[in-house]
Amino acid sequence: MQDTELHTPADPQVKCVVWDLDDTLWDGTLLEGDDVSVPDANRKLIRTLDEHGILQSVASRNEPGAVAERLRALGLDEYFLYPQVGWSAKSASLRAVTRELNISADSVLFVDDSEFERAEVAGALPRVRCMTRQELHALVAAGGVLPAQVTDDARHRRAMYLAEGRRRSHEVAFDGPAEAFLRSLDMTLRVREASTADLARAAELTQRTHQLNTTGITFDEDELSSLVRDPGHRVLVAELDDRFGTYGTIGLAVVDTGPTDPAGAPRAGAAPRWTIRLLLMSCRVMGRNVGSALIAAVTRLADAHGAGTVALFRPTERNRQMLVTYRFAGFTVESRSDDLVVLSLSGERRPAVPGYVRLVADDTPAAPRGTTQELTA
Repeated sequence: MQDTELHTPADPQVKCVVWDLDDTLWDGTLLEGDDVSVPDANRKLIRTLDEHGILQSVASRNEPGAVAERLRALGLDEYFLYPQVGWSAKSASLRAVTRELNISADSVLFVDDSEFERAEVAGALPRVRCMTRQELHALVAAGGVLPAQVTDDARHRRAMYLAEGRRRSHEVAFDGPAEAFLRSLDMTLRVREASTADLARAAELTQRTHQLNTTGITFDEDELSSLVRDPGHRVLVAELDDRFGTYGTIGLAVVDTGPTDPAGAPRAGAAPRWTIRLLLMSCRVMGRNVGSALIAAVTRLADAHGAGTVALFRPTERNRQMLVTYRFAGFTVESRSDDLVVLSLSGERRPAVPGYVRLVADDTPAAPRGTTQELTA
């Protein structure tokens, strides 16, 4: 197996900026009757963050109705997801935002002119980075916020979260068990070989996804491009759609198909096995149980090539759910060394696809380009 460089940026990638309003997003104090206005630099930054796939919200001590009306009048209301307006502590507002967006605190920037409010949030949520708006502008200018490349998924990230809000409303109104709700979504998971156009998003997934991630390895575009060209590897991306629209590219599997064992030693005379070096799913699909469908797709593709399947797992503080997913799929522990767990699937086991997911896999290396195998439960 090829060695892979582990990238560890000094600060986690920014996924959301949460703005205070008075004297921060806008100049003036709404409750004091000021004719508040948004500086052009803030307007430009709001649009720039949105275009780069960085989500935004609001945490403000204000009257909710007055804030909603003013944001609409300013033409900015559409940019802010799950705004928190009221009289609770700002830390409570930040907790609500991270919960609704299903992101970690260390991926959030909190912007407030008040030293007291920043200190309150920093004390209660030390992983949230707190700053003034001037510091935010400086951080963006220094390259510390925006991703180096903007993927198509990033451009539509806010719209995808809004669609998720409609899904949640449907779930609240749905009268029936959880599996019946999932079936009502009419989900289709498409698994296919990554193309050059997919590499920026695939790299972004490795850098943004931590909870539903089996090994925590990150790849940049050049590394993924090299793996795509390597006949001993498969780089697979997964796209999910349902009745409410697309989730975009939400899954990735990097698979070693070469004639070596997980430690890199030759398998002399041994039956061929594919090794899943990395498998991850976006946290946006947590609760959909589509990770098991991606595992099923990889194992069935391996089986179509006469190979068994091995999976690598590196435990972290946050990814235990992925080990559980592997175990429910029928994988058992084959060996442990340091922090690496090697899991294998016995020849007679075939991971099931949830009945509420239609799984379609495109096995391009084994068939003429464009040939599609539909894999059903």
